[in-house]
Amino acid sequence: MSLAGYVILVTGAAGTLGRATASAIRDAGGTALATDIASGEGIDCVHDVTSEADWVRAVAEAEARHGRLDGLVNNAGIVQLGSIEETSFAEWRRVMGVNADGVFLGCKACWPLLQRSQAPSIVNLSSVSGLIGGANLAAYNASKGAVRLLTKSVALHGARHDPPIRCNSVHPAFVEGAMVDQIADEADDAAKARGKMARAIPMRRLAKPKEVAATVVHLLSPASSFTTGTEMVIDGGLIAG
Repeated sequence: MSLAGYVILVTGAAGTLGRATASAIRDAGGTALATDIASGEGIDCVHDVTSEADWVRAVAEAEARHGRLDGLVNNAGIVQLGSIEETSFAEWRRVMGVNADGVFLGCKACWPLLQRSQAPSIVNLSSVSGLIGGANLAAYNASKGAVRLLTKSVALHGARHDPPIRCNSVHPAFVEGAMVDQIADEADDAAKARGKMARAIPMRRLAKPKEVAATVVHLLSPASSFTTGTEMVIDGGLIAG
């Protein structure tokens, strides 16, 4: 699980999972280049993942600072509640832009620098909502499903390289933090909504950010050197039934 000597770019690093992931990378001995759409404590590069120009600039920043890139964590993401009737086209495009386009642009922009690494790995944050549907998650379901299958395409292409560029997706259930808070706050009774989310999970609790981050570190590290094109589900048993 050691990431000593690894340089890894993490998007959405100001958010719950982004912060936990960047911290876990550093705890494992790696260097995290933390990016987010706004500047702030712990953010190394201001970066809009929907902008191709920003991706070019972020990769150039990684090369200028460290001369290399060994890993990419496409973590930036947003949620939008709404059924197919309720979701506007503008909302659809905004969610797809961040959650799907951002992952595509990240994989593409980082590819040349990752090719120079001896153990390159891409980890794309999807969701259990990329595996199962929800009546009020039309845009979010579509975006996270896109991440899952894009990951497989990238992995198959990356496997042709020497060394291979591995690519895997991570699929958490509800995670304690800002996104769950947003979903709960949009309900009539936030406390009741949080309780309902926890009860939906067989292990009867939400995931902790560090539990997701640990899986990301595993997929970045040599410990998973023969793992590519797969989805790692962290859901407390939610989709087992």
